[in-house]
Amino acid sequence: MEFKKIQFNDTAAKKIYEEYLRQIQSATKTLSKADQNDILMELNSHIYESLNQSGDHRDEVKNLTNTLSKIGIPNEVLKPLIAEKKLNQATKTFNPVHIFQALILNFSYGIIYFIFFILYLFLFSFVALIFGKIFFPDHVGFYYKRGEIIQYGGFLTNKNIQQYEILGNWFIPTTIVLGMTFYFLITLLLKLKKSLSKRKTKF
Repeated sequence: MEFKKIQFNDTAAKKIYEEYLRQIQSATKTLSKADQNDILMELNSHIYESLNQSGDHRDEVKNLTNTLSKIGIPNEVLKPLIAEKKLNQATKTFNPVHIFQALILNFSYGIIYFIFFILYLFLFSFVALIFGKIFFPDHVGFYYKRGEIIQYGGFLTNKNIQQYEILGNWFIPTTIVLGMTFYFLITLLLKLKKSLSKRKTKF
């Protein structure tokens, strides 16, 4: 559906309206173009209906100002909707950037998202370990001493511990497999959380 702007005779009202549209676009810029357009059209339709329901059509500025005041500031009122749509986008695309943005946006909506955020930070540590092994091969690995695991990763300098690094060149492929497993696990958990949330809303 094509987006159509509301027409105003008053220049001041037109400026207020255009500025509000820019605020909506700014608040939704992290979303896909389709989601941005959906939200823009939805709010625009709400503004249009509210203006038509108003009894006084002579003062466009006052009428529009009252309407926008009732709707609220886009950056604040749209937060829950943007967070939900970003989460939907993340679970569909498996894109790490989208997932990270979704977790940040949902961070304040419960302890479960804080847990997901921590898990995602651990995921990034796998990436750091891969580069660490490439540039500092003698200081990154899977270390043990006397049959006990000392550390997976780390920038160790103790020569007595380094000689017990057991993965060697297999450290990088092992870390890649662990990272991919962790990544898909987080994404699947997000999908499960989203599915459970939908079920709760039905009852």
